[in-house]
Amino acid sequence: MAEITFFDDITSHHFNPDAILDISGNGRALVISDFHMGTGRGDDLANNGEMLISLLEDYYLRGGWYLVLNGDIEELQRYSLDSIRERWFRLYRIFDHFASRNRLYKIVGNHDEELLLKKSYPYPLYSAVKIETGVIPAFVYHGHQASRFYLKYNKLAGVGLRYFLKPFGIRNISSARSPNRRFSVEKKAYAFSLENHCLSIIGHTHRPLFESLGRFDYIKFEIERLCRDYPASEGRDRQQIEREVAALIFDLGKLGRSERRNVLRQSLYGDDLPVPCLFNSGSAIGKKGINAIELSNEQIALVYWFAEGKGKRFISRGGYQVEKLAATPYRRAVLNQDRLDYVKARIDLLGAQQTQPVQGC
Repeated sequence: MAEITFFDDITSHHFNPDAILDISGNGRALVISDFHMGTGRGDDLANNGEMLISLLEDYYLRGGWYLVLNGDIEELQRYSLDSIRERWFRLYRIFDHFASRNRLYKIVGNHDEELLLKKSYPYPLYSAVKIETGVIPAFVYHGHQASRFYLKYNKLAGVGLRYFLKPFGIRNISSARSPNRRFSVEKKAYAFSLENHCLSIIGHTHRPLFESLGRFDYIKFEIERLCRDYPASEGRDRQQIEREVAALIFDLGKLGRSERRNVLRQSLYGDDLPVPCLFNSGSAIGKKGINAIELSNEQIALVYWFAEGKGKRFISRGGYQVEKLAATPYRRAVLNQDRLDYVKARIDLLGAQQTQPVQGC
């Protein structure tokens, strides 16, 4: 089994996938991360807790999915495990149902690594899970392993969260709010996937990624695609493209205003054509909803769950198909999806070019 290795100029970290999940038949896996379950004031999951319970129980459990919890599920840097279990007993009951069906895989993150010291914890814990799709392997790991800061100073960060930020009700300050750390983590995970011709599915940064692209980059690629389709379109198709381009330009401008820092204006992957090998499930604590990755033996998708009337505006403007979760106000939208054989072909072709030295330069 391949060893995942990240190097930087000070420290190196190695770990092996502890478990293999085979979905090459007709299996389906949900990869979701960063619940940061707490208690009382400052509980990051408080806003989305009811929605998370409903979608896990009524959609994924009933649908026979595997559940891969990709780190930072419990917020143990601010709260005790006993208090979290008491507050979120309904979520643990759902975990129990998945576990009783051998469909639960729980990966440790930097905010819940203390679980490794809990002898009475009821579920097996992993540093990484390898998902065999039958097309291309997907390595699922939280992502903090690629961060020098969290490998060296995680315990010190936990002290700060518990004794300085928690009393004031301040939410998590992590790589999700630090562009430099976020990009450092993503670059290392991207390099690992590129070298090993596999998929990496991470969490940690709270930034949804699909095929190595964040929404800022994805919008630019999507506008280009629509512009190429426009000359050959007519009638309603042409009008639909006009509406989608206008909506995407609006969203691009909004993202540009919020991410107008030099480090964010630069391409994460340099001038090369991005290889679609890196994915990020986002988090369950978004202000307007929950992101996750869905994986089967045929395709991979980035999905977005939200409450009706409270989702992000681009969902209603962008022509996304929205699925209703029966008897609830919750909705599921597929933001991006692709066939795994197509993803693998692009990784094989584009990755081979980027890992070979350029002749004559």
